Amino acid sequence: MTEQRTAPFRWPFTGGSSLNAPHVTTMTLRNGLFAHWPVDPDELRPHVPSQLALETRDGRAWVSVLPFVLTNVGLRGTPSIARLAFGDLTVRTYVRYRGTPGLFFFSIDIGRSLIATTVGRTTGLPVSSATMRVGATDENRVAFRSRRRKTGRDIPACFAATYRPTGAVSPAPPDTLEYWLTARRRFYAPTARGIVTGDIAHDPWPLQPATVTISENTMFEADGLPSPTGEPVVHYVDDVSMTGSIPWLLRGR
Repeated sequence: MTEQRTAPFRWPFTGGSSLNAPHVTTMTLRNGLFAHWPVDPDELRPHVPSQLALETRDGRAWVSVLPFVLTNVGLRGTPSIARLAFGDLTVRTYVRYRGTPGLFFFSIDIGRSLIATTVGRTTGLPVSSATMRVGATDENRVAFRSRRRKTGRDIPACFAATYRPTGAVSPAPPDTLEYWLTARRRFYAPTARGIVTGDIAHDPWPLQPATVTISENTMFEADGLPSPTGEPVVHYVDDVSMTGSIPWLLRGR
C-alpha cells in the first residue's frame, strides 16, 4: 500500500507587517470572559519566542485566559446553514513584532476536532481539540467547562468557571489597562519558515464588569507557564461580530 502524505499548507500571502490580507471569514463571539493575571516578566520571557518582544504594563507582564463561544463561523457570503458554532478557550500574552503590538497564544482549545485540526494547519497556532460544555445556570451565569483531549504533559489542561456581567456595557478608554489588554487585532505565530500573522476586525469590545467563580484552572501548568497569584482582572463580552483575515507569512525573522 502506498503511503499517503498530506501536503503542507502554503501561505498565499507574504510581505511586511503593513500588508492587508483579505478578510474571508466571519464569526460572532458570544458569552465571553476576559480573565487577566499579572505575572513576573522575567519568569514569562523564556516561554515567548525570541523573535517577539514581550510587552509589559507598569513593570508586569500579563497572561489571559479567554473562554467563549464562536457562532456563525464560516466564509463571508455563505448561507447561514453552512455556518458552525463551537466553544473556544485561549491562553495568551502581549507582544510586539517590529514595533507592532499583537498577541502570542500559548494554547487554543477548540470544541470541534476537525476545526481544531484545520485552524492549526492553516495558521501555525498551537491549537488542540477539547471536550467543552457551555450552558447557563439558574442565576443567569454562563457555565463553561473545557478539558483538552490530548496533551503532552502530565497535567491535564482543564478550565471550569461560571461567570456573569454585573454592569452596563462600557468600552475601555484609551490608555487604560483594560484597553491595553483587549484592543489588539493581530496574532503572531513563529514557525520554521518565519512569522505567521493574521488580523481580526470588529467594533470596540462591548466590555462589561463581571464576576467569576473559577472552580478549576490548570491551563497555566498544562502550558508550562509560571502560576499567577491573586485574583484576575475580569470583563464580560456578550456579543460581537468580527471578520478574520487569511494568515500570511512575514518576510524575514
